[in-house]
Amino acid sequence: MQSPAPSSSPEHHSDAPRRRRLALIVDDSRLQRRILSTSVRAWGFNVIEAASGDAALEMCREVTPDLVLSDWMMPGMNGLEFCDAFRKLGGDDYGYFILLTSKSEKEEVACGLEAGADDFVSKPVDLNELRARITAGDRILQMQRELTGKNHLISQTLLELQRLYDSIDKDLLEAKKLQQSLVRERSVAFDQGHVSLLLRPSGHVGGDLVGFFRSGDGHLGLYAIDVSGHGISSALMTARLAGYLSSTAPDQNVALMPNGDGTYRIRPPLAVMRAINNLVLNEMDTEHYFTMILADVDLATGKVALAQAGHPHPVVQRSDGRIEQISPGGFPVGLIHDAEFSQFDLHLGAGDRLLLCSDGVTECPNDAGDLLDEGGLEAIMRDLQGVNGPSFFEALIWKLSEFAGNQDFPDDVSGVLFEYQTELEA
Repeated sequence: MQSPAPSSSPEHHSDAPRRRRLALIVDDSRLQRRILSTSVRAWGFNVIEAASGDAALEMCREVTPDLVLSDWMMPGMNGLEFCDAFRKLGGDDYGYFILLTSKSEKEEVACGLEAGADDFVSKPVDLNELRARITAGDRILQMQRELTGKNHLISQTLLELQRLYDSIDKDLLEAKKLQQSLVRERSVAFDQGHVSLLLRPSGHVGGDLVGFFRSGDGHLGLYAIDVSGHGISSALMTARLAGYLSSTAPDQNVALMPNGDGTYRIRPPLAVMRAINNLVLNEMDTEHYFTMILADVDLATGKVALAQAGHPHPVVQRSDGRIEQISPGGFPVGLIHDAEFSQFDLHLGAGDRLLLCSDGVTECPNDAGDLLDEGGLEAIMRDLQGVNGPSFFEALIWKLSEFAGNQDFPDDVSGVLFEYQTELEA
């Protein structure tokens, strides 16, 4: 019924062949059907006929015609009812519906349009007028076919994008596991203190890194890093940096020096910062830079030597609750050769604690766009003075969520908490 054949319609200007369109003629008058069928075939359509609306509707359940010419006044189901039922069949293909009627009142025309008719032709039918209206309808059908084709292409593209997204999402979940594995020990107790680590990326993976390493001379190294940007490239950068500060491979840790007897001692933080800056600029082809803070804790005395490179200030909370933030700030790592960094000292007493956190904490915004800032962090630490170890970071995240109004922070949140006690009190 829809055998392909070149169109004989003079209105079709494409040289490419297209299928011969299907027209359905619905009229209870056999003579009227014959007159219309003869003309419509000559205009490039295959034609099927129905003597009633009910019979026509059964045909349309099998195949959707491109064009429907239906008389309005018919016994049983009239043309208006048939048009309404035809539209309710749905389907992807659109049929252009022309009602043949002697009705011309605006109210009746409105009823026809509401039922789904596209056009009207007055009876008795003028074939020239009918052909012109069919030609106009054919242009609409052609646009509809093109739109359907584009929608199909868009749907296929969206499906492919979804498959790609699912694949990337799966890879990112694996990458998240790998990045989290860079921080193997989240809570470690020593005779002279306790270290807790927090690493919470804003997406699957992030650009923050925290950690610690021990040496054979009774010192403990603490570090916090925040790589510029977010996502995969920043995460790859943190993986490379984790190798430079490895706690499991001291011979590869640039912050450690061999003693010659199989043990290692910590290099001054200032020298380590300079060395990492040169490594990044000389060995990494990247546009990323990062802020960093590195602390060398003498577990026996509580003396802490620190080097800061653009990272938020270290926060010391004394045993009596007082809070101190003292540091020079510094220049980020990986921007320029021979950048100047500075080193400073502080001293921890029994019961004091040191917090190194990323700017994802201090620059966490609330609904109004106000940032938590250093003052807000101090207020949280006062509230959490009696909360220790990993519980402190759990409570800190809860406090940040309350401030921000949700738990979807715009930046990575990370931190190192070192709680100091003397060996005598351990």
